[in-house]
Amino acid sequence: MRGHSLSSSQTPLQSLTLAIATCMPAMHAAAASAPPAVSVWESYERLDFTIDGRDCILVRPKTAAPGAPWIWRMEFVGHQPQADLALLARGYHLAYVDVQNRYGAPVALEHMDKFYAHVTTVYGLSRRVVLEGFSRGGLFSLNWAARHPAWVACIYNDAPVCDFKSWPAGRGRSQPSPTDWAALLDAYGLTEEEALAYRGNPVDNLAPLAQAKVPLLHICGEADEVVPIEENTALLAERYRQLGGEIRVISKQGIGHHPHSLEDPTPIVEFILKHNTTAP
Repeated sequence: MRGHSLSSSQTPLQSLTLAIATCMPAMHAAAASAPPAVSVWESYERLDFTIDGRDCILVRPKTAAPGAPWIWRMEFVGHQPQADLALLARGYHLAYVDVQNRYGAPVALEHMDKFYAHVTTVYGLSRRVVLEGFSRGGLFSLNWAARHPAWVACIYNDAPVCDFKSWPAGRGRSQPSPTDWAALLDAYGLTEEEALAYRGNPVDNLAPLAQAKVPLLHICGEADEVVPIEENTALLAERYRQLGGEIRVISKQGIGHHPHSLEDPTPIVEFILKHNTTAP
């Protein structure tokens, strides 16, 4: 679970335009004063830059696919990158903003909003994005998607945390992580009592995704004792289907929290290509 180095009358498009316009001055100033550092990652051009005080990464495909599609890795960038590499080869960009130790809290989502506005405006990436949440990254992907469902084409989550009462609180079968729990309470600005009564976890906040018909793919180990499937993905899937949402769950028998992803990422890639069909 550690980090890895690498208004109601407005239409969704009007809201998007307003959000981007709000960020424009700060974005252009940042781009002008601090050009991105350029390097190579897995034979692809990698750009490192800073937005809103957060470290950011954008990996460019050799030839961008029409519409400039992209996958946004929430955490552990570079870990088990099979699907990311397969999508880069198909013309997707790969993006990441470091909001570690913020656990999908509103403060993290605000940083993410500014990052999204920057890459869609300055780099011309598609306004609809594929989200990818590994482990605790599920809190980021699902919370940000519920905040902006019209901007999300689909979500691929892998052994995701869907309820922080499971991890890091350890109020179910998962072992607690006291350090992470303390950091989470600080990020959300909650007392422990308030956090245990909190109704804003992904498992509680699925209606916006279901209404927007955002498809989900979850890949989980059935023997996961860190992020138990029954407290997270299974609970989320049951509630999402009750709301009319579409979710596919791939369960890996005998597998724990690791390894993430699939040796052959074809099911992941096919899911994303099927559902990410929108123009920029």
